[in-house]
Amino acid sequence: MSNSQLVVVNGGTSGLGLEVVQSLLIEGYQVIVAGLQDGAFEHAKQVLANFSQVELKVLDITDASAVEQFAHDIESKHGGLCALINNAAIGPLGTISNTDVPLWHKIIDVNLNGTFHMSKFLLPLLVNNGGGSIVNIGSGAGWGKPNMAAYATSKGGLVAMTTAMALDHFYQKIRVNLVIPGGGGIYAGMSLGRVQGDTQKLTEKAVGSVAGRVINGFDMAEAIKFLISDKAETISGTIIDVGCFFHQGSSSPLRS
Repeated sequence: MSNSQLVVVNGGTSGLGLEVVQSLLIEGYQVIVAGLQDGAFEHAKQVLANFSQVELKVLDITDASAVEQFAHDIESKHGGLCALINNAAIGPLGTISNTDVPLWHKIIDVNLNGTFHMSKFLLPLLVNNGGGSIVNIGSGAGWGKPNMAAYATSKGGLVAMTTAMALDHFYQKIRVNLVIPGGGGIYAGMSLGRVQGDTQKLTEKAVGSVAGRVINGFDMAEAIKFLISDKAETISGTIIDVGCFFHQGSSSPLRS
């Protein structure tokens, strides 16, 4: 028996991902949150303690065998699920010249291979449900940004993976879409880590959004909730930018 309200979110123990999880829970979804065993995991336990319909699972998405077992466990307990949100990512800065080989492989392993592992092994659970939704979380860097060679490559690959999966699983009623948290200046672990936690440095050059502010995970969750709902049952292979699309070929909006 499938669970049509069950959603898996990887990288959901901190930052934008944790806010997405909270929004899904408030909406009434049952959520399985996958993340590494670290301080963020313990913090997420506290933040989500008042929600009864959430499970937190320790998972390294770069470990294919661990992801396969994770999928088997969900299938045994729940049968199927309605949606998978591939949110986990790391984003160290660097050019091709100054990025160490091990770091390059680590970024690709988490951001691209991890998404592949999760999608491959959880896809049958969406099929068991009679169809469902995969939402990959991308980045404006997927079109190329300076000093982000490995990260940009991983997110550009995610654009191609998303559209390829959308085509490959069209007749299984599996919708695959990409959501981009655009505009910069987002208060998330990855962004703050790049500026050593200095929020002023993070926001002083942020484009923000048409709302006149930078976005947060709850903004991103609104797009995700739409894409995994029946309201989006005809939508697959598309990109929704929650913020500012200046990285997709337009110029940055002028400041007044």
